[in-house]
Amino acid sequence: MRAVKESKRSRRSRFLRDAMVDVQIASRGIRSRRVLLAMRQVPREIFLDRRFAEAAYEDSAVPIPKGQTISQPYIVARILEAAAIAKSDRVLEIGAGSGYLAALAAKLGREVCALERHEALVQRARSRLRHLGCRNVDLRQGDGTAGWPDGGEFDVILVSAAGAQTPAALKFQLAPSGRLLIPLGDPDGVQWLTKLTRGPDDRFVEERIEEVRFVPLVAGDEPRKP
Repeated sequence: MRAVKESKRSRRSRFLRDAMVDVQIASRGIRSRRVLLAMRQVPREIFLDRRFAEAAYEDSAVPIPKGQTISQPYIVARILEAAAIAKSDRVLEIGAGSGYLAALAAKLGREVCALERHEALVQRARSRLRHLGCRNVDLRQGDGTAGWPDGGEFDVILVSAAGAQTPAALKFQLAPSGRLLIPLGDPDGVQWLTKLTRGPDDRFVEERIEEVRFVPLVAGDEPRKP
């Protein structure tokens, strides 16, 4: 009997994901087949607390612990399409939160490195990523504004929090022709999802994508309890 119930739950989840992609994302102009397929494959509800599971496929952001959120599905798709992640790309995510965006990026790229300042969120996200079999994600606790601690360059950098400007360390770790997506503006006011592309002369071409609303980008590690 339990197996039947789980099968029904799985079918319902797939139906809701397909509806989310068709109604909230594809109908609003997202055309990347790879992005649409990834969003059909990754179950958004497992990245939420059970009390919010029913809201998993609504057209809105949903709260997660530590005052953070899992972003609106359309905005997630908009970020991923603008990033144009290739199968060979190395991706850095800043502000991993629930792990949902990292799971989607793992479907699209070769490797995903992700930083989250809240240790509790890191542990929860790691568990969910393991459950989905995302073996190409390295998720760590740390200060995202300082960049990936092991250094190196990334083809794509995704920042899931808003700041007044792009941290210099992230621009430094962006590979030539790399794309960096970040919400820029007032953390309590107007923000624009902004795409920075690094040119061959190390100049950055900036493009505004869409007005958004994200939690603030905070520098420094989470304070340790005494």
